Amino acid sequence: MEDKVSGLHHITAIAGNAKQNLDFYTKVLGQRFVKKTVNFDDPGTYHFYFGNETGTPGTVLTFFPWQNVRQGYNGTGMATNIGYSVPEGSLEFWANRFKEFSVKHEEMFENFGEQHLPFQDPDGLKIDFVVPGKEDNRNPWITNEIKSDVATKGFHSVTLTLKRPEPTVAVLTGILGYHLLKQEGNHYRFITDSIDNANIVDLIIAPDVPAGLNAAGTNHHVAFRVKDDNILMDYREKVLSKGYNITPKIDRDYFYSLYFREPGGVLFELATDNPGFTKDESAGELGTHLQLPKQYESARAQIERVLPDLG
Repeated sequence: MEDKVSGLHHITAIAGNAKQNLDFYTKVLGQRFVKKTVNFDDPGTYHFYFGNETGTPGTVLTFFPWQNVRQGYNGTGMATNIGYSVPEGSLEFWANRFKEFSVKHEEMFENFGEQHLPFQDPDGLKIDFVVPGKEDNRNPWITNEIKSDVATKGFHSVTLTLKRPEPTVAVLTGILGYHLLKQEGNHYRFITDSIDNANIVDLIIAPDVPAGLNAAGTNHHVAFRVKDDNILMDYREKVLSKGYNITPKIDRDYFYSLYFREPGGVLFELATDNPGFTKDESAGELGTHLQLPKQYESARAQIERVLPDLG
């Protein structure tokens, strides 16, 4: 199974205020701040990584917090919802916590036989906490306020909203190795058996919904997980053979990546497990230092002056 896509690697979204984003994910949701670095293409902007203890693929949500960015909105051609796996019996805790911290949330509901609690982060990013139908044995990151009986385990799923299913389904099944698990109306669930968690992609087909705007409160791209560079480059050939444009291999310091846009409009990434987030910080120190891509290290003082204050 190691030569297959192993579910989700990470998801990257756009935020506005950096401190607000950091405080929400670490203090309200209890995520670990795994890495503090900068955007490769805009070093005056942070790139935050939140996940479990070591940022295991399948747990990592990353953000580009652009100060004063305009508000985005969901629509077709986008990843419109993130599902996090949480323990059975934890949704009432989270609903009460959301009330305590004035987090926008809705009533619990059932989807594909699983209980969901939908909410939004401060920028309006849509997230569901989901009690999975199958036990999730991943070890969560815990805090003084959020213990293991309620803490998030990592991703459950990602939802794509599309005009039509067929072109995207061809990519999911013909390239990435997913298969249709079930369908309820316009909602399709695809799954890969190569891993037991973070392995679901849901499609909502909405032909009459207009395209969204990719800005604050929306997802930028969805990254799928492969073991190493060799498998990554095998997938590059596979994507090319299907007639899609795909980038060369890009070194993102903590993983190697390829990017291509699937025909429904969503930006997909393929990302490796190696080398991981402990490349430049020990496990105990993750997220405590500003780590810069090597091409920006010589400009550290200038970059630190322009980055937003997180104090």
